[in-house]
Amino acid sequence: MTGRVLITTDYLRPGDDVDLFLTRAGLETVHLPMTGRRDPAHLVTALAGIDAALVANEPLTGDVLARAPRLRVIVRTGVGYDSIDVSAAARLGITVSTLPGVNANAVAEYTLGLLLAGARRLVQSASGVARGDWPREDGHELRGSTLGLIGFGASARAVVPLARAFRMTVLCTSRLRGPDVRFVELPELLSTSDYVSVHTALTERTRGLLDASAFKLMKPAALLVNTARGAIVDEDALVTAVRTGEIAGAALDVVREEPLPEGSPLRGVPGIVVYSHLAGQTAEARRAAGRRGAEELVAALAGRGRFVVNGEK
Repeated sequence: MTGRVLITTDYLRPGDDVDLFLTRAGLETVHLPMTGRRDPAHLVTALAGIDAALVANEPLTGDVLARAPRLRVIVRTGVGYDSIDVSAAARLGITVSTLPGVNANAVAEYTLGLLLAGARRLVQSASGVARGDWPREDGHELRGSTLGLIGFGASARAVVPLARAFRMTVLCTSRLRGPDVRFVELPELLSTSDYVSVHTALTERTRGLLDASAFKLMKPAALLVNTARGAIVDEDALVTAVRTGEIAGAALDVVREEPLPEGSPLRGVPGIVVYSHLAGQTAEARRAAGRRGAEELVAALAGRGRFVVNGEK
């Protein structure tokens, strides 16, 4: 097998296990870690002469892909692929693969971490101490509360046993529910949950799903957690909901534009804590994603991709 592979995922490095796997398969690797905002012109330049790409969350639009004539395979080192125009890729003969479930355990543990941090006001306490204060506000126990899961993919399913260990009641919006989970329609989930955690994919149906009308249904003491995609939440409506006391707050690992812009309305809002898209970023999940991504890339180049999301090329 021959070909040139672009690797943009920032934790993959020349000479690591993924690099060695690909070079041993006969491929030439080109490392160009991308962090921060991705300029389309930069992506076009990076893809020049590239046959396959192992990427993070770059915006691979139809225009960018049309200007990469040698590109045949794209593999995301993660689960979501909303940053890639998969329809345009299919028209251009490019397969797009993702890695379903590769970081589910990492996301589940992180979700519980955000729930605990929000319930016990850990960030606010630590920030207060750093300012020279000594905050003594009480928090809440998770035990006896209700957790609503929007979406029921691998990460949401992995949350369930962790939440049940804290003796939480778990609701979900998918009829493909498992044991210890009760299905309800979204309005009931929003109105009865003490914590709402987002785990659904970003689609046209879910874009802006949590808007002003959704927040009006939620409890005043409710906390929103989002480890899925930022655009599922209407950020302006969220800010208004928190400022007016419609809901208590939000813990956001993802936002509409990443990194968070200087002028984002989410900045400086008491009750809203924004993290840097780390839910799936553990050493264990990264190792698994890198290796599985490399294996999928080699298989896809041979026409045998296991996790192709846009059909055969």
